[in-house]
Amino acid sequence: MAELSDQELLAMFRDSQANAHYAFNLIVKKYQQRVYLHVRRMVIVHDDANDLVQNTFIKVWNHLEGFREDSQLFTWIYRIATNECLAHLKQKRKRFFLPIHDVEHELKNHVNSMIPFDSNKLELKLQQAILSLPEKQRLVFNLRYYDNMKYEEMSQVLGTSVGALKASYHHAVNKVEKFILTD
Repeated sequence: MAELSDQELLAMFRDSQANAHYAFNLIVKKYQQRVYLHVRRMVIVHDDANDLVQNTFIKVWNHLEGFREDSQLFTWIYRIATNECLAHLKQKRKRFFLPIHDVEHELKNHVNSMIPFDSNKLELKLQQAILSLPEKQRLVFNLRYYDNMKYEEMSQVLGTSVGALKASYHHAVNKVEKFILTD
């Protein structure tokens, strides 16, 4: 079976209760991997990423009927996932009474302990550089670099102007380059 378009999936979802579950499962199947990778880059820890992806799709299920299609479906899902990540990181800072740099330090330590990076020092250095970025720049960098998301789509996901996103990405790239080149 060929992959259905978002419009076809939404029509199937809205068609009947019986089709809603099937259509939603197809939506999850279509976007789950992309959402997981996006979330994992933000929170680093696999278990946290899995929980946040699950929370994201629960929210998608609960609000899909009201989705107005003002944006693309994946843009809407990314926005939910991004908000889940930001809320999770904020809650983590509050729960442990940590300033943002301490949460980022904890995430860096987790990256340093991950076995797959042992074989690829450049990838480890890139991940450390990304984690050294402020939260907003890290998010913009990940969306642009890894997801190859257009600025207009990012604007919808993050509710920020295209100009501000371009500036954030430019600053992030400069910081990442500087981090990687210093050693």
